[in-house]
Amino acid sequence: MDLMVPLKTGGEIPLYEQIYEYIKKEIRNGGLRAAVRLPSTRRLAEHLKVSRSTTQMAYDQLLAEGYIEAVPCRGYFVCETEGLLEIGGGTAGGNTSGSVPQSGSGSFLPPGEKEAAADFSPGGIDLENFPYGVWRKISKDTLVDDNRAMFLAGDRQGERSLREAVRDYLHAARGVICTAEQIVIGAGNEYLLMLLMEVLGRDRKIAMESPTYKQAYRVLSGQGAQVIPVEMDSRGMKVEDLEQSGADTAYVMPSHQFPTGIVMPVRRRQELLKWACRQEGRFLIEDDYDSEFRYKGKPVPALQGMGREDKVIYLGTFSQSVAAAIRISYLVLPPSLVPLYRQRAGFYASTVSRIDQNILYQFLVKGHFERHLNRMRAVYREKHDLLLTALRPLEKDFLVSGEYAGLHLLLTHRRAPERELVRLAREAGARVYGLSSYFIGEPEKGNGSRTVLLGYASLTEKEILQGAERLKRAWTGL
Repeated sequence: MDLMVPLKTGGEIPLYEQIYEYIKKEIRNGGLRAAVRLPSTRRLAEHLKVSRSTTQMAYDQLLAEGYIEAVPCRGYFVCETEGLLEIGGGTAGGNTSGSVPQSGSGSFLPPGEKEAAADFSPGGIDLENFPYGVWRKISKDTLVDDNRAMFLAGDRQGERSLREAVRDYLHAARGVICTAEQIVIGAGNEYLLMLLMEVLGRDRKIAMESPTYKQAYRVLSGQGAQVIPVEMDSRGMKVEDLEQSGADTAYVMPSHQFPTGIVMPVRRRQELLKWACRQEGRFLIEDDYDSEFRYKGKPVPALQGMGREDKVIYLGTFSQSVAAAIRISYLVLPPSLVPLYRQRAGFYASTVSRIDQNILYQFLVKGHFERHLNRMRAVYREKHDLLLTALRPLEKDFLVSGEYAGLHLLLTHRRAPERELVRLAREAGARVYGLSSYFIGEPEKGNGSRTVLLGYASLTEKEILQGAERLKRAWTGL
């Protein structure tokens, strides 16, 4: 088959990018269906009267983002696109080549301990594939022509243009229902949680899953809130225990609970919403920190968009999907809390500079974020599958969990305690992280843990294979 790609020569948009955009659009709107074979790069180049390198660059981009696949000796075929991000509103321009829940220890090592050859930190991300060229160009364009407005004080809630772009992204990708007036931009989730406590009041009783993301626990308890640990089952926070806890707010991570990796099913989400609706003043804080990365099953919309958005406070970040150093997060308040925010915290200036906000805004609306995210999904899926395959010889002694989403997985040994697993791995030159350190309230509940976390995002494929070999040598025969 031949593709009738309308090309504009001599324009600002490169030819390869026009081909890429056309094929992507055709796949998205059903013009090119899954399993359809595409013309070879040579045939397409001859048909369009362009160089083969031009068509190859377009196909390479589509391959990286998961729109097509290359089958050896057969050619290129259209992939299923369910789950791929499509933000809409804006076309990419220019070449695109080119806060994360932390483990608590990260790269900070105890005195005298050497850095491991393979560090499976669950707090890392891949920076090898970050579009540095695009980010550099947008940064440069933001500061050209003496753009003095960028150096003036901006909107205290965050620049409206960025809030509208975030709203569009959340609605398209996560099903979040909100207006720009409900969104607050801040430098990291920690700051936004502190701001939220100003709005809700420090006399709140907040239920948190245990084990949980310790940094959020430290911030909330440090602000004076009474934090109540609630146990989980295989579906997430137990609603019966939540009811008995006396809490008026519940902090949950339904899309991918950290650190257990549990993806909360729809029924449990509905039960949580019913709990919130049973009493005036109850709220759910939904931390959707890494919902962009899912590897099995259909994506579940955000809890906030399930019909009772007036009961859900939605928290998200670009730290994991873009880079940790970006330090731009967003808070979506229920409509009823917006006036309270303006009264109690609206006088706080935005903690993100207008320059950084504008760079991220351009990154979003020009399509660069969509491309980057789809590319990273493919990169992380490859690393995820590679690690699972490399660890397969350990299956008889370990149970693997948390592998459906996110950037880490969990290994639970059938007999050996977590402490022994961590020690043997360290002696073999690999760092893994015990589940017990994430328990709150009664940390001793984690003492019987036989589970370790393995993050893979920041490791290269070679490092993943080498690290897995070290773990197999360390743990075989336990």
